[in-house]
Amino acid sequence: MASVELLGHAAMRNCRCPGGALHSTTLRMSSSLRLWRRRALSLSLLASSSLPSAGCVLPSPLRSVRRAVRGVSRNNGRCNNSSGFLVAQDFHLPPPPPHRRSRSGSTSFRLSAGAASIEQQQQQQPQTKAAAAPIELSKNFDFSSEEHLYNWWEAQGYFKPNTSSAAVGGGEPFVISMPPPNVTGALHMGHAMFVTLEDTMTRFWRMRGRPTLWLPGTDHAGIATQLVVEKMLASQGIKRTDLTREEFVSKVWEWKEKYGGAITNQLRRLGASCDWTRERFTLDDQLSRAVMEAFVHLHEKGLVYRGSYMVNWSPNLQTAVSDLEVEYSEEPGKLYYFKYHVAGGTSDDYLPVATTRPETVLGDTAVAVHPEDERYAKYVGKMAVVPLSEGRQIPIIADEYVEREFGTGALKITPGHDPNDYAIGKKLDLPIINIMNNDGTLNDRAGVYCGLDRFEARKQLWADLEKAGLAIKADPYTMRVPRSQRGSEVVEPLVSKQWFVTMKPLAEKALQAVQDGEICIIPNRFEKIYDHWLSNIKDWCVSRQLWWGHRIPVWYVEGTDEEEYVVARCEADAYSLACAKYGSDVKLTQESDVLDTWFSSGLWPFSTLGWPDTTADDFQLFYPTSVLETGHDILFFWVARMIMMGIEFTGKSPFSTVYLHGLVRDPQGRKMSKSLGNVVDPLDTIQEYGTDALRFTLVTGSGPGQDVNLSMERLNANKGFTNKLWNAGKFILQNLPPSTDEAAWKRLQDYEFKTEAALGGLPLTDRWVVSKLHALVDAVTTDYERLFFNEAARAIYAFFWDDFADWYIEASKTQLYNKEDSTSLAQTQAVLVYVFDAVLRLLHPLMPFVTEELWQGIPHEGPALIVSTWPQSGLSKDSTSVRHFEDLQALIRSIRNARAEYSVEPAKRISAIIVANPTFQSVIDEEKAVLVALSRLDPDNLRILSSSPGEAMQSVHLVVADGLEAYLPLTDMVDIGKEVERLNKQASKLQLDLDSSMKRLSSTKFVEKAPAAVVQGVRDQAKEAEDKLQIVKNRLSLLESMAVSSAQ
Repeated sequence: MASVELLGHAAMRNCRCPGGALHSTTLRMSSSLRLWRRRALSLSLLASSSLPSAGCVLPSPLRSVRRAVRGVSRNNGRCNNSSGFLVAQDFHLPPPPPHRRSRSGSTSFRLSAGAASIEQQQQQQPQTKAAAAPIELSKNFDFSSEEHLYNWWEAQGYFKPNTSSAAVGGGEPFVISMPPPNVTGALHMGHAMFVTLEDTMTRFWRMRGRPTLWLPGTDHAGIATQLVVEKMLASQGIKRTDLTREEFVSKVWEWKEKYGGAITNQLRRLGASCDWTRERFTLDDQLSRAVMEAFVHLHEKGLVYRGSYMVNWSPNLQTAVSDLEVEYSEEPGKLYYFKYHVAGGTSDDYLPVATTRPETVLGDTAVAVHPEDERYAKYVGKMAVVPLSEGRQIPIIADEYVEREFGTGALKITPGHDPNDYAIGKKLDLPIINIMNNDGTLNDRAGVYCGLDRFEARKQLWADLEKAGLAIKADPYTMRVPRSQRGSEVVEPLVSKQWFVTMKPLAEKALQAVQDGEICIIPNRFEKIYDHWLSNIKDWCVSRQLWWGHRIPVWYVEGTDEEEYVVARCEADAYSLACAKYGSDVKLTQESDVLDTWFSSGLWPFSTLGWPDTTADDFQLFYPTSVLETGHDILFFWVARMIMMGIEFTGKSPFSTVYLHGLVRDPQGRKMSKSLGNVVDPLDTIQEYGTDALRFTLVTGSGPGQDVNLSMERLNANKGFTNKLWNAGKFILQNLPPSTDEAAWKRLQDYEFKTEAALGGLPLTDRWVVSKLHALVDAVTTDYERLFFNEAARAIYAFFWDDFADWYIEASKTQLYNKEDSTSLAQTQAVLVYVFDAVLRLLHPLMPFVTEELWQGIPHEGPALIVSTWPQSGLSKDSTSVRHFEDLQALIRSIRNARAEYSVEPAKRISAIIVANPTFQSVIDEEKAVLVALSRLDPDNLRILSSSPGEAMQSVHLVVADGLEAYLPLTDMVDIGKEVERLNKQASKLQLDLDSSMKRLSSTKFVEKAPAAVVQGVRDQAKEAEDKLQIVKNRLSLLESMAVSSAQ
């Protein structure tokens, strides 16, 4: 589709938008805008919305376009995402960029709108220039502009790595692989956390000039996706088993194409500046080829085998699940005690045993006691009769595994249904009896209980034990219940034939990579956990009994009862191998199981870059990657497996740094869950507070590996920080030359502040703020490089709020409002722009939207902040000037505090006498205007002396530093009579409070019987009242003496 360009002219009157068409601006519709309107209407871009006719006051054209297109999306159903976030592919429309002043002084808007270019037609329209209007931003930052900015960035290609020779020459590529969210996923705060951190890294290194690739994608999520689709089909009255495998998989692909993009569109709303042109899906053809290659490779090395072992079985899903996908919860249950009679003995010859799962007694194959347990020594070697089994007998054995002090000291051994018993059974070569079907019902080995659900069988069997006189008791007991992460049902330990990968050889290399420092884990406390897990790793069950996923590339030879098979990359290769070994008439059947989803995820850092094709351009340029960022809760699920598989298949560690973030919790520190009702939706949060405030809150809330307690108070405070930035930008823009005065704007950019000589030529206040900025750049750059984003954020916040906004902007007014000194005015404007520009650059990785929009409004070089250069480190700093200005700040604070203490009206100017040594006098002389303005002093009654004045006794004396004092005449600050009256009232109240406290403390009954904390609290109150009363009396004494002196 062709491109349409919309040009808005400077002649559009009343335009008050300094940096983009995203503010609350008003302008008159130009002829070119009307022309665009006609074109847009002809393309049905505006649908039911319409633009005003010429001559009507129109909101910002880009906002109108945005609303109109959003309306089309919703009304015509063309928005293919659930986030409500307009993305370019919804319309095939790259959105318009923020408008910027062109060289001619016009304001340019561009919108790709699927029609022939009308730029030439616009050139024929009359071009006029109107007088520059005052620049004015809207009251607050408009969050709706975030979508527009994001679409513009993406349409301009700013998310792609710059792989030009110049860029590559600037340093090694910075590459980070996005942890692929499940294709079934909906945005939650965990996504918000990883997007914030990874986007911060990406934007930082992009601005540092390195070719930067953040590679996105999604995971096919075998269990989760199959569950979703099965539920969808069930709502239509269809069971999965009603379909063939191919039909079901086709249904899943249909679902994926319709709903699978929701999560990625929601990630966009968080500002994720990843290269969406390289987006991957774990079931893409290329990634599937990598999975087949990896499995075959491991099999050829003898690391893949098939066998019957105990696994975690999900009866509802009817598949094995990983140990790491089982969550244990403490739940109320019962501990059942019953009798195991000794075969051939009397009714008193029995072993008492206890279990939380009495139904498993039907699968017992031994009863074990400790070899030194005298209670049961006489029964060792004999046989016991399995209750309710029609006389089946099992051996009574002695084993040191049994704890004599635990329970009854007699342990039933069920190798087919308990992992610990399975280990004992393997050691002692006990038979394994499986009493359970795959769906959780009991099988024919359970006798009369066959067909009962496992939990129903538990109730029935216990009732039968009671009837048979075999039950002893059933005590309440807190059970540690294993549940599937995906299905939430109770999993069953079950012996099943599965495919496994031998992990020890892979784990040894992964351990060595961290021990040798080839891979750094942040925070490093997780290295011990990583080491412990890999040192004790078990073989990995990689088969899953699902239909959705990577089907295991194993083909069984028909007629061999699956004992003979071939492993190959594809069916054709499988037949070639099989024919060579079994003859040309061989028939093959592929394994029905699929691979564990984590198997394909383990290949993610290199399969997404083209592996197994190691000559692929992306693999050559971007592998190994730089950083792997993810939650610490999947260190074993994913991180360790990526390291093992990366080293095995590529010979290199897949990344050099692992950055682990914590969980996002509620304000009380609880894990967010639907059951607690404390889940916070990031999209709702963004709508209320803005994306930047959410990102900044998550970053500043904790450090690496630490959990974040998300509170609305902090979100609101950081929304205030966004507005503070916005207001600072408004102030600066309002005090710059007109934007149409390009020469003046160019001169502001030409000022030099980086060298020692340039810094030395500035006034003290300017030297201070520029020096502080240069120190900030050094510190923040180091923090970003070390991945201490919370420290970087706090440092920028403190400088901007405390130094720049509260001090420098206020001090700059003494020059900005002095129109007579044009040189000082221009210099102050230049410093404001220089510092604000640097602050926006430093903040951009953390708060991309508001910084981009503000940056577009100030004098700048380059098309966008996202691709601008990072502030230079190591620039000049004047530590002496910083120290001198800090002394001046201390003086101003002291005067302000005194004014507040004596309730001086804010607008009232007061007299002051400053006593200073020569050094301080020179500082005050240089910045006298700042001192007067920020302290609200009367310039005609400000004296600078070298010794104490004669009227010191009638003044408030402030000692600021050694060699710097201030005297504030009280008569100039307060009405002595009214102040005495006020203080007398205050003294009376304090005396009452003190008397009340002392009366309680004088009561022996109160002191002896009241809690110690209460008594101490009363003592503290009495002491506080006494101290305050003394201060008030001292002040009264001073004022009364002054009143007497005045009367004399």
